[in-house]
Formats: sequence, structure tokens, C-alpha cells
Amino acid sequence: MVSTVERHAKQRIVEAAARLPAHGAVTGWAGLCWLDARWFDGTDARLVPLPVTLALGCRHSLRPDDRIRVSQELVPAGDICRVRGVRVTSPLWSVAFEMRKARTDEDALVAFEMAAYNDLVSVAELSDFVDRALWIRQGMQRIRDLLPHLEENSWSPVEPVMRRTWEGGGFGRPRANFPVFDLGGRFVGTPDLLDVEAGVLGLYDGALHLAGEVRHGDVAKEAAYRAVGLDGVTMMAGDLADRGAFLQRLREAYARAERRNVADRLWFPGTPAWWTPTFTVEQRRALSAYDSNRLLRYRRAS
Repeated sequence: MVSTVERHAKQRIVEAAARLPAHGAVTGWAGLCWLDARWFDGTDARLVPLPVTLALGCRHSLRPDDRIRVSQELVPAGDICRVRGVRVTSPLWSVAFEMRKARTDEDALVAFEMAAYNDLVSVAELSDFVDRALWIRQGMQRIRDLLPHLEENSWSPVEPVMRRTWEGGGFGRPRANFPVFDLGGRFVGTPDLLDVEAGVLGLYDGALHLAGEVRHGDVAKEAAYRAVGLDGVTMMAGDLADRGAFLQRLREAYARAERRNVADRLWFPGTPAWWTPTFTVEQRRALSAYDSNRLLRYRRAS
């Protein structure tokens, strides 16, 4: 179901695309939104509408305003396609543009991982793009530096932020949305982040989680994790402005995990043979339509 925000964003994209001359295309967040990427709704963190970027090359007479932004980069013909009547840059070009122009490295990380959420791009494809598009200077080094830190299995924009904060605190890289099973192979849940070896998991508790039914489910899930010996730490919306409190809770969780008896480690540090992995873009693209609908429905509910 298309939200009001997404519908408004696509209307703005159509209006901006109508101003395109004979060359050029819609790019950046707007190009990804037009390709139905869920997390690109055309607003910033304060829900202020973002301008639609038109990639026109060097020669054009179009003047930018508060609704459109003009990029003078010349997009190769192979990176432009027409989708539902609108010329847009390829997913790879669009996400690379977002990453190169992002305000911070963290924002660039989020841009890639939310495009990967819809399987529009993979780390391997982005790495290949960096190698073949060396003629683009501005921002390419940022992408190259971020390649080892990218994840293809984040389900929301806050998860890469939490993971980056986690690693920045000196802890090992946790798995994103890695399923937890007990020793008998029974599925327990899928935390946002999980250090499988240490037995420490991370959850994000945003405004949605304050609702009664959602909160009730969260409490039950946290109890299920504790029952198999996992120690959890929760990042709340207020932690995004100041990460110190979250890192302190994370340190305490690791300290508790270190004191845990081996006999209390009741989770299986892997996945059962019957489990179909969907951790990477390649794995999800390989699913049949039936399996995709069956196995990925949890992502649409995330």
C-alpha cells in the first residue's frame, strides 16, 4: 500500500521529470523512490521535502529552485532507463550519487543499505562501479572507504546507525537481522543486531514500539531471548542525538555476557539445515516469486 508521503514524493518526481530536456534523467533519492525503494520518501530527518535532482550534464538552461536540484555530471546512456514514462538513472548510479553527496559517512551508509533492502544494488555491484567509474572524482573515495562496512540485510534506516555506533565503541561487528534458534532448532526471533559468539543482541525501540500491542510483543520477545541466555541492549530514539548512554549499556551487556556460565548458552550459533538464508541481495534475488513472498514478508512488516 502506497503511503501519502510516498505518493506526494512520486508526484513531485513526475513534475520535476516533466522539466527534463531531451537529455538527462532523475537521479539520487528520487530515482530510487521511482523504482519503489521503500525507504526513500523524499524527506529529511525533520520530514522536510527534499528537492528532486535532475542529472543533465554540463549544457542546459534549466534553473534550479526549491523543488529541483541540477547535477552537471554527464550520465552515460547505459545508466539511464525509462520506467513508467520517466527517465531515471540506474539504481547503481542513483545510490552512488546519494552516497557521494551525503552529508556524512553515516548517511552514505544508510543510503546504500536502504537501496539494498529492496535488492536494487549489492556490495559487489557497487565495488565494480567504483572500479569502472574512476572518471567521477567527487565522492568516489568515500564509497571506496565504506565498501568494507556495508551490509545487505538491514531492515530499517536506524539499524546501520546502531551498528556503526556499536563498532565505534570498540566491539566486533554484529550480524544484521540474524535469526536466533534454541539448541533444539526452534526459532526464537530475529534481533536487529547480534554478536553471535558473545551472545549480545541489539534492538531499536522507536516511537512505533511505544504502542500497546507492539510493546507487548517486544517484551515477550526480549523474555524469549533471555531464556536462551542472550543479553540484550536497546537503542532508543533519544540515543540518536547522543550515543554515550547506548554505548554504556552495551558495555554493561558485554560484561554480563562474559560472566555467563557456558551451561547457560542455550542458543544455536548458526542456522538449521532447513533454514533458507536471505542475508544477501544475491540470495534474495535467487528466490522464486513464491519463496520471496513467503520468506520476505517479515521485511515488509519491519
